[in-house]
Amino acid sequence: MTPQPDIDPAILQAMDGLADEFAGFASVYQNEIQPALQAREYEREAAVRKARIYRYVGIGLGLAVALVGFIGFKSPIGPFLGVVLGFGLVTWGGQDLKKFTREAKELIVQPVVRELGMNFQPEPGEVASILEHKMVGVVPGWDRASYEDRLTGVRDNVEFELFEAHLEEKRQSTDSKGRTTTTWVTVFKGQCLRFHFDKTFYGKTLVTRDAGFFNRFGGGNGMQRASLEDPEFEKIFEVYTTDQVESRYLLTPDLMQELVDLEKTFHGGKLKCCFFGGELFITLQGGNLFEPGSMFTPLDSPDRLRELLEDFAAVFHIIDVTNTNRRRRNGQGVSTT
Repeated sequence: MTPQPDIDPAILQAMDGLADEFAGFASVYQNEIQPALQAREYEREAAVRKARIYRYVGIGLGLAVALVGFIGFKSPIGPFLGVVLGFGLVTWGGQDLKKFTREAKELIVQPVVRELGMNFQPEPGEVASILEHKMVGVVPGWDRASYEDRLTGVRDNVEFELFEAHLEEKRQSTDSKGRTTTTWVTVFKGQCLRFHFDKTFYGKTLVTRDAGFFNRFGGGNGMQRASLEDPEFEKIFEVYTTDQVESRYLLTPDLMQELVDLEKTFHGGKLKCCFFGGELFITLQGGNLFEPGSMFTPLDSPDRLRELLEDFAAVFHIIDVTNTNRRRRNGQGVSTT
């Protein structure tokens, strides 16, 4: 990275190694993000103190009530009350810190998305495109859903959307006395990505993690198993397609590596993706993007920004590699962003 005048060397060091397109964020951090974070440091410290006090008090009182009830009264109700009391105090004491974490995320994320010309919604409400993810088979069905951290933008003529989804299924059971119990079971919780390209793919190609025995069930809907160029990735992914030629153009070793890297960057797993129509859908279970990091360390560490930019870089790489492969398939020149 080219040295920038009047920028704190610690900030430049934290940004070192990022792509050139992120070079200007050292200045954005120093002039906008860092002062905003420093102005809230006292609030962070107060929230942390409260969370720690109630953690110790909650654990201490919870253990005391549990022991008195179990040893003194020989009753199992004691441990139960102890757990409830302890958990309640710890949860209540951490409310300020939880609220502050959301506010700190806004202070870091919003300046970045503005600089990149994107939009970010921490609480987007219903996200209609989840139905498309279900249609192509990268998420299961659900009975209720919640969403957060929706990011939208455009890169190299590719419109993209990223959001976190929590999908739950309603399950009911009836005991011998006819009493019905309803439970909600999480069937998916993780990141959903959708990329809309300017031209339609010729076929449908579905990529999943190797499912072992379940591979024999295939991709369904007339799809056939595809062979990858790199045998190492065949040990990781299973690919089903309606267009063998297109799948080889799209799923080059460099794109497969980007998918593996995406899991690492997003701290997720069980990746699935599907090329269909003019869109690429990707889902990863687990992970939590756009988080500001631990609130138990000072707010103004530039490493918080670096981690966020690495999240953006992973998304950008998927777009860039897919565009390159698609243009090669169509016999077009490869453009640079």
